[in-house]
Amino acid sequence: MTPEELSAAISSCLKDAIAAGDIALDPSAVPGDVRVERPKNREHGDWATNIAMQLAKKAGMNPREFAGILSSRLQEINGVTGVDIAGPGFLNITVDAAAAGALAKAIVEAGSTYGTNQALDGHVINMEFVSANPTGPLHIGHTRWAALGDSIARVLRASGADVTAEYYINDAGNQMNVFANSVLSRLHGRDVPEGGYPGQYIADLGEEVLKAHPDVRELTDEAALPVIRHAAYQAQMADIKTTLAEFDVTFDVYFSEQDLHEGGAIEAAVARLREQGHVFDDGGAVWLRTTDFGDDKDRVMIRANGEPTYFAADAAYYLSKKDRGFVEKIYLLGADHHGYINRLKAIAACAGDDPEKNIEVLIGQLVSVNGAKLSKRAGNIIELKDLIEWLGKDAVRYSLARFPADSPLTLDPELLKKNSNENPVFYVQYAHARSRGAARNAAEAGVDRSAFDGSLLEHATENELLSYLGSYPSIVAKAAEFREPHRVARHLETIAGAYHRWYDACRVSPQGDDPVTDTNRTRLWLNDATSQVLANGLDLLGVSAPERM
Repeated sequence: MTPEELSAAISSCLKDAIAAGDIALDPSAVPGDVRVERPKNREHGDWATNIAMQLAKKAGMNPREFAGILSSRLQEINGVTGVDIAGPGFLNITVDAAAAGALAKAIVEAGSTYGTNQALDGHVINMEFVSANPTGPLHIGHTRWAALGDSIARVLRASGADVTAEYYINDAGNQMNVFANSVLSRLHGRDVPEGGYPGQYIADLGEEVLKAHPDVRELTDEAALPVIRHAAYQAQMADIKTTLAEFDVTFDVYFSEQDLHEGGAIEAAVARLREQGHVFDDGGAVWLRTTDFGDDKDRVMIRANGEPTYFAADAAYYLSKKDRGFVEKIYLLGADHHGYINRLKAIAACAGDDPEKNIEVLIGQLVSVNGAKLSKRAGNIIELKDLIEWLGKDAVRYSLARFPADSPLTLDPELLKKNSNENPVFYVQYAHARSRGAARNAAEAGVDRSAFDGSLLEHATENELLSYLGSYPSIVAKAAEFREPHRVARHLETIAGAYHRWYDACRVSPQGDDPVTDTNRTRLWLNDATSQVLANGLDLLGVSAPERM
């Protein structure tokens, strides 16, 4: 019995009780997806639900009374052997071995869709992350949000949300002029101007500019700068996209800040917010009255000299997201951006949105790597591509995904390079590789999946493993709800541990000349179910599931 099947059975029992008049409740109040979870204490049963406590008040009943009515109906479900009421109204449900074991077959048949759910069905989300300036290579400061942002997008999609991953290119403003001047200076063999961008990569970009424009050195500095600015920018963005691809991070949209300026979006945003009654003029400047919505001070949009501020671009960008149909906007920002939370929420409120529902700002803490060296190419940073080459994409991505974003993190390279159980990514990947090895050995021994009898999965380690595999869909749903992919990583480690214990206790292939039995065939289903869940979970983290290690 899968969690989905049990959930549907509980919904059906609720509707039957309402139809019979046992519960005075509008049938529309019954959720389409009743959440069932594994109880923390397995002595309390195989599954638990708090649906009675959720709906009792609406039915004008005591939760335990509500649970009692539902309990009597649940006990009539085929495969359910017991239902207990605990605490204020929890329902603890026990199923027989055959029903519990049936989960293994259901997982294999579901394949890559196992764990997906519809908890966020109908949610249309724009998620912006990384958004590094196109004036240099991606570095360790961008690494955490690249890994976490992509994994959050994956778990949101796995839970039914329509997610657009977006990269905001900060290609407007003075830093682009400084960038172009730095490349120009290196092209002519001059030192980078004070405040310019150091590093060998600037000289490398100069070589890329020369390939596209061989005569650029013959131009005056004034004529060369716009040519260099555009060509170096294109080359640097290509490098950024290549690095992201190596890190298995994909964006649906690359949005240019310069387009906001050139397309009149900033002026349109000011006019639109003025119509909403939130823009005022003072001291020759144009302001947005963000203090009305919790910001610590009002914000200048257009300076007295007529130049728009970064904040004006932020407002225009938010309105662009709104106009493109994104009901929910998630911003993933670095540790030094706490001050942006209130101002972004104030923009949402000024735009007529609900800042508690239509915008979410996540702040990630810093990450460091013991022993990491500054990039010789970049000069003063640790490049992401160097981390990938040094530690491997899987190790970096998994390690960043297994901790909450708001916790400072220092990675231990010596640990991440160990092929031992101390290394979490190795531990999980090895469990997957071991399960695939067990499947290959089973095939050589003549074991296939031609028969299945869930009642044969009765060993204690099988019950434990099945319980963790059954919990996986709810873990994914929670990871999406709370934007915490580390829940998936930690659960995969739990599954890996349970699998290793099962592997040591229960043979998939017969020993010696023993005949192949239905127990072997059924255990192969459980083995392959574990492979599938581990692969599905690793994919949500952007980590590979190796066949051999």
